[in-house]
Amino acid sequence: MTTKLEQEILSRRTFAIISHPDAGKTTMTEKLLLFGGAIRAAGTVKGKKTGKFATSDWMEIEKQRGISVTSSVLQFDYNGYRVNILDTPGHQDFSEDTYRTLMAVDSAVMVIDAAKGIEAQTIKLFKVCRMRGIPIFTFINKLDRQGKEPLELIQEIEEVLEIQAYPMNWPIGMGKEFLGIYDRFHRRIEQFRVDEKDRFLPLDENGELAVDHPMKETSYYTQAMDDIQLLDEAGNEFSEEEIRRGELTPVFFGSALTNFGVQTFLETYLQFAPSPQPRLTEDEQLIDPVSHEELSGFVFKIQANMNPAHRDRIAFVRIVSGKFERGMNVTLARTGKTFKVTQSTQFLAETRETVDEAVAGDIIGLYDTGTYQIGDTIVGGKKIFQFEKLPQFTPELFVKVSAKNVMKSKQFHKGILQLVQEGAIQYYKTLHTEEIMLGAVGQLQFEVFEHRMKHEYNVEVVMQPIGSKIARWIKNENEVKESMSSSRSMLVKDRFDNLVFLFENEFAMRWFSEKNEHIQLYSLL
Repeated sequence: MTTKLEQEILSRRTFAIISHPDAGKTTMTEKLLLFGGAIRAAGTVKGKKTGKFATSDWMEIEKQRGISVTSSVLQFDYNGYRVNILDTPGHQDFSEDTYRTLMAVDSAVMVIDAAKGIEAQTIKLFKVCRMRGIPIFTFINKLDRQGKEPLELIQEIEEVLEIQAYPMNWPIGMGKEFLGIYDRFHRRIEQFRVDEKDRFLPLDENGELAVDHPMKETSYYTQAMDDIQLLDEAGNEFSEEEIRRGELTPVFFGSALTNFGVQTFLETYLQFAPSPQPRLTEDEQLIDPVSHEELSGFVFKIQANMNPAHRDRIAFVRIVSGKFERGMNVTLARTGKTFKVTQSTQFLAETRETVDEAVAGDIIGLYDTGTYQIGDTIVGGKKIFQFEKLPQFTPELFVKVSAKNVMKSKQFHKGILQLVQEGAIQYYKTLHTEEIMLGAVGQLQFEVFEHRMKHEYNVEVVMQPIGSKIARWIKNENEVKESMSSSRSMLVKDRFDNLVFLFENEFAMRWFSEKNEHIQLYSLL
């Protein structure tokens, strides 16, 4: 492999930001983009009246609610690195989208609200990262507001998430009395809300302030110094190896909203975060980004209507190895078909640019006319292989859905087909009447579906809830008889025409299994 290409690949850093809603994830993304020179002014999520929305929240419903329900992909250059950020949905109803996004990154940044500590959604997403063994970097946010004691937060990370923590810096004061952070790693104090020239204060060989400064006289400084001494004597040791294995999380304190501590975080993160990592194929080969010279990648997300004017679809591809060049021939492993890729894009939220070249670690968007499915592998060489399957969740809530206006059935079917292919909702139909049913992990997915059908496809839908069901697929479909279907164990088909039983509850499922022992049921994730 050419050293120039190798250097390019090694300069990539691809990560997802995970957090509970409202911990400041989108604000953090904005500030990182600001440092990358990708945007001139960060739009705050809360400032709805100003008409400034977060750059990474592009969908209409996100602007109305101030939440992220899709995964945005954002890219910028900083200090010789090319950074790809995947901003994941914070809302728990969209955990499946987030789950798949985490399959496309090499590390994760966990944002925690200093006042609330670790919340439910953070735990869920963290577990996915742990399962994949990817390095996790923690940013404890909102230090400019009153929050929990820093030592309590560190203890919470270690006990709730069962991971060792190493504070890279330490707050001096908090809320209205927030004076800055003691930077253990760079051995300096970074002052809060001062001119740039006064931002950093040096430390002496004992780790104390090396200059006379009013901060020295405060109880907050004394408290911070006591805490630092405790961390030095009784805390975890810094280990780059343990960070890479996902066993130790470096912890940074700061305030994304006031842009404090974000640059220090970014620079340190880039130093320790992994470059693009190898990926496993279905037959358990490791495809290495550097030594496997030919292009390979996988589709982890499909998004319709990112540009409402064109009603288009984009397949998001994580490049695993080699180099992508626009106009090159690629083969879709699932179908064996080879075609030329002429339309490819890279993203800054809703603005996109045509991309002519990209390398392992990058995320590109391929214009999709219905060719791709989530989990598809594309390869540039003669050797065809398939990367590991991406997770799909078993839906828990179901609705029957139809078009309010029968005359709009063409738009209705087109809209459903496109939105289902994005993977947020799942499509089912009854056996003979072919009534359409949708399944989802959470209620918000139905609301987003209804909103998008109306605003993007101009179709009003009628949704009739049929409540929560237990969905189970069947290994030996040929042994299933229609007579097994009843009101408590409804037999339907999914969008690939596989048979699926929808059970009313656990009792109904057990009763069915006892009656039909030979039928082998299984669930998705």
